[in-house]
Amino acid sequence: MMKKRRVYTAEFRQEALSLLERSGKRTYEIEPDLGITHGLLYKWQRRYSAKADNANEQVTASVKELEAEIRRLKRENAILQEERTILKKAVKLFSQELG
Repeated sequence: MMKKRRVYTAEFRQEALSLLERSGKRTYEIEPDLGITHGLLYKWQRRYSAKADNANEQVTASVKELEAEIRRLKRENAILQEERTILKKAVKLFSQELG
């Protein structure tokens, strides 16, 4: 007779990992209390930390892209301000010649 495989919700897994962090106990001490098999909590810990690392890498890449965009816009802004200053001087010069 085959045992039925238990499926745990994501919320249960997160709560179990949260309990592990808060309690200061080892995984093998908490697993029997939760009714999960030996090593499962450690497996969840590795899986969720890998997902968090992946998310952090994506955020870092996004931040770098935004910083590059800010540098580009600052350069463009400086060029436009310089052009505006030149045009103001030209208008002033031409208005003096006509007047």
